[in-house]
Amino acid sequence: MAIAYPYSAIVGQQDMKLALLIAAVDQDVGGVLVFGDRGTGKSTAIRALAALMPKVRMVKGCAYNCSPDADAAQLCDACRALGANLDTHVHLQPVPVIDLPLGATEDRVIGSLDLEKALRLGEKAFEPGLLARAHRGFLYIDEVNLLEDHIVDALLDVAASGENVVEREGLSIRHPARFVLVGSGNPEEGELRPQLLDRFGLSVDVKTPQDLESRVQIIRLRDEFERDRAGFVKRWQRKEGAVRRQLQKAREGLDDVELPDAILTLAARLCMALGTDGLRGELTLIRASRALAALEGKSAVTAEHLQRVAPLVLRHRLRRDPLDEAGSGVRIERALEELFAA
Repeated sequence: MAIAYPYSAIVGQQDMKLALLIAAVDQDVGGVLVFGDRGTGKSTAIRALAALMPKVRMVKGCAYNCSPDADAAQLCDACRALGANLDTHVHLQPVPVIDLPLGATEDRVIGSLDLEKALRLGEKAFEPGLLARAHRGFLYIDEVNLLEDHIVDALLDVAASGENVVEREGLSIRHPARFVLVGSGNPEEGELRPQLLDRFGLSVDVKTPQDLESRVQIIRLRDEFERDRAGFVKRWQRKEGAVRRQLQKAREGLDDVELPDAILTLAARLCMALGTDGLRGELTLIRASRALAALEGKSAVTAEHLQRVAPLVLRHRLRRDPLDEAGSGVRIERALEELFAA
């Protein structure tokens, strides 16, 4: 198994690291979209975060990553058939990180008829796709803005329901597919479809570091990692452990974080001031704020939490204003200043 670069050794890119941590604490936030220059550590950060996640209990040999602690209705047919023997087939597995390549066919993504069984045994059987393998983990799409439309449509359906439904060749299959969707890309190569863009809970713009000290530090650390991966990971073990404990504690305490009515009012007023469509902006704002409060070990969400996550949540949800040439980040900062000055 490949050794992941330590999360705590990533230099800079604070917004990206924060967004990924928030999405890892609360999967319902809706995933992360990372747009920016090539070679800025996007895929490195995603794999590093997955390596920090605690191992999850899975049914051994299950193609759908079923949890033995799930209700019977949420298990696949094979796991449900184990009945009382289910506990004897449990093992701990690393959180899955599945890459969705640009050239993947729809059958490869959502699943298809198992041709080998069909030809050899004359049976109609389902061969799970990438969405099944990503269940309870991360689905990573590099160059997400270049995805073909029919793949985007399939992802939209699953992202909305948390379930993958396949109806083809006489098969009718339904299985859970809940994952943290992480997309990355270069905006110069094309825009993302608005329907898919809205499905991402958080959005981050990453830039190539422009200060000499940061660039030298990044190069030095990466060179040390490439020359002795095991030794490098060992040297960062203590810091990695601290982040891992923080993440685990936040996940366990998330439901106990209080959300005052005043914060709900602030979230609604901010979205109204910015003219966001629908209510997904407010819902994501409060979820992300609660996850950030949990990461900081706080018992309640504060206005400061809302301010910190607002750019991550709202920058990709703003309509273009032909009369305002300011970027979305500037518009959000301006709205926050006016809101908290009132």
